[in-house]
Amino acid sequence: MTQSRRIHPALVLLVVAVVAVMGLVWAMDASGSESASPDAAASPAGDSGKVVYKVGWTRQPDNLNPFIGFESPAFEMWYLTYDSLVGYDPEKLAPMKGEDSTGLATDWSVSDDGLTWTFTLRKNAKWDDGVPLTAKDVAFTYNFIVNNPDQTSNLTAYTNLIEKATAIDDYTVEFVCSKPKPDMTRHWVPILPEHIWSKIPIKDVGKKYQNTPPYVGSGPFKCVEWKKNSYVRLVANPHWWGPEPAIDEIFFTYYTNGDTMLQDLKAGTIDGACNLVPTQVKQLESDPNIEARAIATDAFDQLAFNCYEGPSKGHPVLKDVKFRQAMNYAVDLQKGVDLIMMGSTVPGTTIIPPNYYSDPDWHWEPPADVKYTYDPEKAAELLDAAGYKDSDGDGVREYKGEPIKLRLVARSESSEEQQMGKLIAGWFKDVGVPVELSVMDSSTLSDTILNYEGDVLTPDYDMFLWGWYLDYDPGSMLSYFTKAQIGNWSDSYWTDPEYEELYKQQAVELDQDKRKALIDRMQQILYEQSPYIVTDYRPDFEAYNIAKWEGYIAIPHPNGNTLVPPFGNGGYANFLTIKPKSAVAAETSGGSSTTWIIVGVAVAAAVVVVVLVLVRRRPRAMEE
Repeated sequence: MTQSRRIHPALVLLVVAVVAVMGLVWAMDASGSESASPDAAASPAGDSGKVVYKVGWTRQPDNLNPFIGFESPAFEMWYLTYDSLVGYDPEKLAPMKGEDSTGLATDWSVSDDGLTWTFTLRKNAKWDDGVPLTAKDVAFTYNFIVNNPDQTSNLTAYTNLIEKATAIDDYTVEFVCSKPKPDMTRHWVPILPEHIWSKIPIKDVGKKYQNTPPYVGSGPFKCVEWKKNSYVRLVANPHWWGPEPAIDEIFFTYYTNGDTMLQDLKAGTIDGACNLVPTQVKQLESDPNIEARAIATDAFDQLAFNCYEGPSKGHPVLKDVKFRQAMNYAVDLQKGVDLIMMGSTVPGTTIIPPNYYSDPDWHWEPPADVKYTYDPEKAAELLDAAGYKDSDGDGVREYKGEPIKLRLVARSESSEEQQMGKLIAGWFKDVGVPVELSVMDSSTLSDTILNYEGDVLTPDYDMFLWGWYLDYDPGSMLSYFTKAQIGNWSDSYWTDPEYEELYKQQAVELDQDKRKALIDRMQQILYEQSPYIVTDYRPDFEAYNIAKWEGYIAIPHPNGNTLVPPFGNGGYANFLTIKPKSAVAAETSGGSSTTWIIVGVAVAAAVVVVVLVLVRRRPRAMEE
């Protein structure tokens, strides 16, 4: 602002001016020295010259080893730091050929029998330690997974039907499949450096190896630091073959409190925030510096039942399909969407979300005559008919003469799941099935799902609330309900002979229309037998600073993710296009040479002021 001041003698003024300028320099230096800290304010361009972008989230990676980690934040780190064989158009998420592809392959072809695939690789790819990335690395990665399924089971759903990969030369890799593989260009496998992973004992790969940063990757960014319960830091990879990002460093900062994260976003301590809840997005709608929105995803939330026929600590009533079917009528999914999601999505039906995939849309929508609706009276009738009656009139139904009481787990990381858990407990109680609701973190819940008694898998839960993100192709999600995934990705432990056979058929069907018919039937079986009740098609809620930054894109266009990749290569494209707004960069940029230029100009200006004072000797206005 402008204030009137009485002018002091010239020498005093000159000293004061110089000291003031030096004070500014010292402040700038102090600010710049903190720019690498996740606690410092977000910095489009700090004094160090680095462009730093900071994202807040209320989740974090569970493990950075691709064969161990399973939480979505871990996948987001891998998408940013590893290349995949096939890249995808960020706008449409369609497989890309050519030098502009976001993957390593620039071209590919398949034999007439659909069994042999040949991929041509770009010639300028390197690992971030400077070692050339060749077809040998691609072949090594796939063979490593195929030949060691017990240690690499996290990714075996993607390599299904691949028998062998061979490096024909440095830039050509050939895959031989046992049967036609319709998802060959629509799966995600991180290509790993042979010169690193070949030295890791096989017995440790899927059990103990942590892949501690800085690990060697080939993506646009390098993960250099991970402080659990604090932050993950990535830096631009100077060896990456693609366009140079405007961002030099990315911090993903972990928050245990979403409201604290929201306040830090408003204050400018972070530049973007994900894992928001609908009420927080509403709070940000009037802020002109921040854009907040619900993002369409390929995701769903579910209530999962323990259906395991083997040794289990789950309540045996959950193995009965008639009980599970009846409970569908006890839940008011529309009310849950309205209250918790504030109308930002729709109630769920099947495990493949609608209106996300195209050519074809893989979602099957139950017709009206088979669709579950909220009808507690019908739920009660079906429970009575199945033999689960309240014989003593105490309001609690019985199983083999004992009152039924079920345990339900919601995750501590999700306030929405906790709210939904309370609603479900109330709805179940209304039909005579009391529920004990508890809250666990994701890691503890995973341990109860994959609980072992000695060497015997013995799931220790009744029901839980969680969710899934799907892949480019629905095949991997469909595989999680097969026998082969019990003890791995399967979490309801449900199986069905017809479903198993249909899964095998769709996995080799190249005709899209025929494959869709098979997948439709699989969804119908899942819907009818209800190992899951799909509660909703969860959107992501993100917000980001638009006063300091520009170049944000939606992946896919127009309603996709902005701050975290939806899946695979192509999803990282946003961090290549986000850049400081030119005016902000000019105001905040520095570097030592720029700082001292400013000092020289400021001092010279101070001298001019003094000369003018000597000439005029009268009060004037000073800008602060």
